[in-house]
Amino acid sequence: MFITFEGGEGAGKSTQIQRLAARILQNFPDSAPLITREPGDGPLGPQLRSIVLDKKDGVVIPERAELLIMLADRAQHVECIIRPALKSGRIVLCDRYADSSVAYQGYARQLDPVEIARLNTFATGGLVPDHTFLLDIDPAVGLTRQAVKTSMEREPTAFHNRVRDGFLRLSIQEPDRFTVIDASQDPDQIAGVIWGMVKGWIG
Repeated sequence: MFITFEGGEGAGKSTQIQRLAARILQNFPDSAPLITREPGDGPLGPQLRSIVLDKKDGVVIPERAELLIMLADRAQHVECIIRPALKSGRIVLCDRYADSSVAYQGYARQLDPVEIARLNTFATGGLVPDHTFLLDIDPAVGLTRQAVKTSMEREPTAFHNRVRDGFLRLSIQEPDRFTVIDASQDPDQIAGVIWGMVKGWIG
């Protein structure tokens, strides 16, 4: 089972992934999930993540270059981390995946979302998540939760509003794959909603 978590900055994706993994392990001890993320995991992940998110002042990365870096990270991640885990029968919980490129580089950077979706298919070899939880939050709220900001998080509010709009558009296009959750709710309540769905799939 391949489950992804998407959403804007400060939506609580990492927190909910950790909570879900703990509940899976507690209730299904033989189903220890793999927790992974994009960008950042895989053989080239740390270097590629640093290029995009920790870039030094004055370094300019054009929109297309940023997209291609993300796609290179994803291609490595899928081949070296995600596919082997799925093949071995593990549950994979991924913090960001292909939808993030469509939202960030497509809708927010204003590149062609359709073309990015096509490139995502090439980079992933067609691997689509079984389900995606979209933690939706007002960027004005989410950004206040970030103590340390990456270059992406330092983008103007209008950029993050476009990211949010992009994710919501994707959820409308694929309602069977997406579950949209109000991420301004109490984290325990959010975790309960997620677990209520996932435990049924595992069972």
